[in-house]
Amino acid sequence: MSSFEIPIQETDDEDMCGCFGRIANIWNRKRNGISSIVAGALFFSAWWIVLDTAIVADKKDWTNDYFILTVASTVSMVMLNAVSLTSQIRARNLEEPQSVLGVKGTALWLLIASILSVLCVFASYWLLIAGYIFIVGEHVLWPGVTLISHNLMIALSSLFCKFGRIEDLTVIENSDLMEIQD
Repeated sequence: MSSFEIPIQETDDEDMCGCFGRIANIWNRKRNGISSIVAGALFFSAWWIVLDTAIVADKKDWTNDYFILTVASTVSMVMLNAVSLTSQIRARNLEEPQSVLGVKGTALWLLIASILSVLCVFASYWLLIAGYIFIVGEHVLWPGVTLISHNLMIALSSLFCKFGRIEDLTVIENSDLMEIQD
């Protein structure tokens, strides 16, 4: 064996990925906690950035009307996370109404929330281009970038909170049992 050859180690099928397998194992066990922390950190950071911009930016560079867009983005996050995917969309018994909206109404609610979130991101790009890039003269650009980053972070936060968590109680109970066995 030369000094440049790496010895091949025999591994089990479970440990085939090495570090990535361990990370996936931790993610599966702590999925709800990790996704909630990431979503909360993104949400907090987004509002921190936009409030800091509103306080620090000059009045000629920032108007408080931009808060309409930021609040609409937050409302879309609340709308998206107000509905449980497990009990509403993946309804096991379609004869029995699961909620006031029903399965189709819940799907429409999620569609409206998703459209509102995407529209807020597009509107922030439009405000950056129309309000900061096409303006002639000396001005700053970072308040427009702040609007984009705020709306993207809120959208990512809602996605982490919605799709990062496990809502099936049997999976949560099984992961708790796995932690006890370790």
